[in-house]
Amino acid sequence: MAKREAITRYNLIINKVRKHPASFVEIKRFIENHFENEELTLKFSKRTFHRDLAEIASLYNIEIKYNTQKQGYEVVHEDDTNSTHHILEAFDVFNALNIRERLSDYIHFENRKPKGTEHIHGILHAIKNRRELEFNYHSFWYNSPSQRRIQPLALKEFKNRWYVVSLDTKDFRIKTFGLDRIADLEISRQKFVFPADFNIIKHYEHCFGIISPDDLPAEEVILSFHPHKGKYIKSLPLHESQEVLVDNENELRVKLTVYVTFDFEMEILSHGDQVAVIAPQSLVSKIKFALKQSLKHYE
Repeated sequence: MAKREAITRYNLIINKVRKHPASFVEIKRFIENHFENEELTLKFSKRTFHRDLAEIASLYNIEIKYNTQKQGYEVVHEDDTNSTHHILEAFDVFNALNIRERLSDYIHFENRKPKGTEHIHGILHAIKNRRELEFNYHSFWYNSPSQRRIQPLALKEFKNRWYVVSLDTKDFRIKTFGLDRIADLEISRQKFVFPADFNIIKHYEHCFGIISPDDLPAEEVILSFHPHKGKYIKSLPLHESQEVLVDNENELRVKLTVYVTFDFEMEILSHGDQVAVIAPQSLVSKIKFALKQSLKHYE
């Protein structure tokens, strides 16, 4: 309960001072109202508050300080990175999960198998301490599991799944392994040297998904979306390189610089008749072929 109380306080403090500067009394009243509504126990003194500010700075890299002119606490520094946003989202979900029983008639959670997130802590420990990992891997392509030994380099999220990016000690090629398919994870005492030329951001710069081809150049891809679908594509871009070329009542046309991989082709097909590939011609041909093959199922 103490951990849940602390996490809830952190989120409430951040949400309160993000909107506008607030005094300690205002922040305390805001937190007390929330805890009263959620039937949680609150222990919140000024000493606790300052300890919370230190924890917020450590966990989120969000610095909150008192502004004498505005007579309130405000955010003076925030690390605007995906990791920070993901942590905040995770804590929001954490709170939702903890009230699930009382609000089960109003919140519907997806019925799915675990994502393997129980492995994240151990894998991060191995990455930071340069330790090899051993595990049994249940690939989608084979019926029986295979034993793997890897040198973990980074963790990556894609479409709500988590993957460990690594060097496979069998052939020392960079490979990704889904955490939800890992079993019997063991952290080895065997240390490794982190490759000096590896950078996770650079490695996936032009990737859509987890496939990073060694022998393919990135290509300029131009897609035309139905204007209604285009609203979704603008709010949640397909790739960080996405650039809007045309945006009117007839279409949303965007340009991406990506590797044209299987993952990317599947993404285009998932949008059905709401998207048309304009370029390159090689991708137009691949999508046409895939659609023709799909039609054969209905002949």
